Amino acid sequence: MASAPASASASASASGSASGPASAFAYAPAPESRSVVDIAPSYGLFIDGEFTDAADGRVFKTVSPATEEVLSEVARAGAEDVDRAVKAARKAFAKWSALPGSERAKYLFRIARIIQERSRELAVLETLDNGKPIRETRDHDLPLVAAHFFYYAGWADKLAHAGFGPDPRPLGVAGQVIPWNFPLLMLAWKIAPALAAGNTVVLKPAETTPLSALFFADVCRQAGLPRGVVNIVPGYGDAGAALVEHEGVDKVAFTGSTAVGKAIARQVAGTRKKLTLELGGKGANIVFDDAPVDQAVEGIVTGIFFNQGQVCCAGSRLLVQESVQEEFLDALKRRLSTLRLGDPLDKNTDIGAINSAEQLARIEALAETGEAEGAERWSPACELPSTGYWFAPTLFTGVTQAHTIARDEIFGPVLSVLTFRTPAEAVAKANNSQYGLSAGIWSEKGSRILAVADRLRAGVVWANTFNKLDPTSPFGGYKESGYGREGGRHGLEAYLAPSSPEGER
Repeated sequence: MASAPASASASASASGSASGPASAFAYAPAPESRSVVDIAPSYGLFIDGEFTDAADGRVFKTVSPATEEVLSEVARAGAEDVDRAVKAARKAFAKWSALPGSERAKYLFRIARIIQERSRELAVLETLDNGKPIRETRDHDLPLVAAHFFYYAGWADKLAHAGFGPDPRPLGVAGQVIPWNFPLLMLAWKIAPALAAGNTVVLKPAETTPLSALFFADVCRQAGLPRGVVNIVPGYGDAGAALVEHEGVDKVAFTGSTAVGKAIARQVAGTRKKLTLELGGKGANIVFDDAPVDQAVEGIVTGIFFNQGQVCCAGSRLLVQESVQEEFLDALKRRLSTLRLGDPLDKNTDIGAINSAEQLARIEALAETGEAEGAERWSPACELPSTGYWFAPTLFTGVTQAHTIARDEIFGPVLSVLTFRTPAEAVAKANNSQYGLSAGIWSEKGSRILAVADRLRAGVVWANTFNKLDPTSPFGGYKESGYGREGGRHGLEAYLAPSSPEGER
């Protein structure tokens, strides 16, 4: 694996350096300019259309994972601030929900267009604050963010035809808590359908990645969105808990860890609040003996090393048919040796920084556990940058279902390799997990793909691809991966009170 200092990373393509690091075709650094984004020294909470200090004056710092530099100081919301935000959202709800769907759609279309116009700025900002490569924020995250607002803008005046009764109504105030792995995309997944359905929003971004949500607040003002319709309250877990528990919140949407999701479910139980949870995963990527090797290798790499493996639906378990295990792993290792780790702002970088020191420590601890339990660890030759939070792409072989690394969500660039002999064994091993968010199947036989997919207990099953997301398709899981769906027509349901066939609520 080739590497470079955090200030000057380069990339090698699969075709240009398939023979390994000794003959790697070195690309010159191609850094994206930081000058396209102007980060202020400090930011306030966004409540009722204005930026404001926290009631108790508390602040926290947001840090670049790649360099450990402080990017900005952000106001830290507490219970009093959450209360102000919920009251602002409640006040705005009356007028916002009364607007015709076609009028709400105009605002959503406007937001989508502004996001497209500012996509380069927002991509750089997201890379700085999150640590993921600029190629991912530029080519994947930002286009999907805009697409979600465009898609739900189209639904805003068609809710009567969404399948939830002839006259579905908005719920009221939506309290939304999002994670740090896809800050702006998770915001779009939640805010776009909520606004299209006529709800108002109070959103708490993750404490390690608050900046893109605050920039989105500026997008809302630029689009002329009425005051109080969207409120942003950066903070820590106490702010999220205050939002979930607030009596003025009608709908809670959470994406994050299973442990926190369970706590939220207990808090909401017995109340009138609707709840959707999108939690952890331990996705299985199943490779059959007739799979196209090179295509499958690319899919495995995308499945686990995209966003440094910090993806809830990551294909972190590779199930490869025993008869092709050796050939496939040789090809996979060759491919991993061509990945480039380094400066996330370099357009050639494949592997960026881990989001935080805390997350890096968790990844390191679970990898050490894998070794201690007898799995064989392998990483390509790689020199990690001296500053920032970095972890080399890693795979474990000799893994059994009893290993911790085959059961627990690592949320990092770590792949556990298991084998199987028959389709029935593959299905049994894939389903042997407390999670049920995603899976992938690699085979040239369509009948085999359909037969296996039908037996997998996963919310999303990809066929000969992985991590392909679209605003028109529902996303969600089973078991400890949560419940409810985001995306597509199904994503509207969580933000609507369906009417009866006669139009009664």
